[in-house]
Amino acid sequence: MFFLNDIEREALSLSLRVALTATAFGLPFAIGAAWLLAKKSFPGKIIFDGLIHLPMIIPPVVVGYLLLIVFGRNGAIGQWLFETLNIEFAFNWKGAALASGIMGFPFMVRGIRLSIEAIDPRIETAARTLGASPLRVFLTVSAPLMLPGLIAGTFLGFARALAEFGATITFVAAIPHQTRTLPVAIYIALQKPGGEDAAFQLVFLSAVLAIAALAASELFARSARRRIYGAS
Repeated sequence: MFFLNDIEREALSLSLRVALTATAFGLPFAIGAAWLLAKKSFPGKIIFDGLIHLPMIIPPVVVGYLLLIVFGRNGAIGQWLFETLNIEFAFNWKGAALASGIMGFPFMVRGIRLSIEAIDPRIETAARTLGASPLRVFLTVSAPLMLPGLIAGTFLGFARALAEFGATITFVAAIPHQTRTLPVAIYIALQKPGGEDAAFQLVFLSAVLAIAALAASELFARSARRRIYGAS
């Protein structure tokens, strides 16, 4: 019979907390970055695009190491945050959320950017010629049309944040009650003699959550497309 003990329930709860926080804080920045990449031309755009997608192609442990250098207590930004605002990212759940958010960020940006690029610019131009302000055009024309991609990108980013391991364990280690997310808990279980059963349960749970996130993404995106285009 499938059940979770206290440690496994804690890992699940912490993983959801970390992934939801990472997605919620990263989404506004993802929308802004996707809009710039899809709509604007500016010097250094290729470099900007490359930096955003860099977490997709470099080892996650590199991201974790860089976060430790920058946001550690003695890091360039981390020291100032700790001494000025008493905010610390390294070795606690907030750091896990930061690492997971960075790893999931390119997935959000990519999904949203594709939906923005699919919008017919003539529709937005027509709205502007009728006197609508840029903000109103975005809220009433662009945002509804990009909604399917926004939903897909958000859920993909959430799923990636939920699965993050390499950057997380490098930046915040595996501290009980703080940073022991599902992937970290699986790794720890596999290091213990006889821990295969616990690892299997956590692997199964992780797979269920990932499939549920992807299925929800597809269902919500389909619903949004039906409302916009009246198609099945």
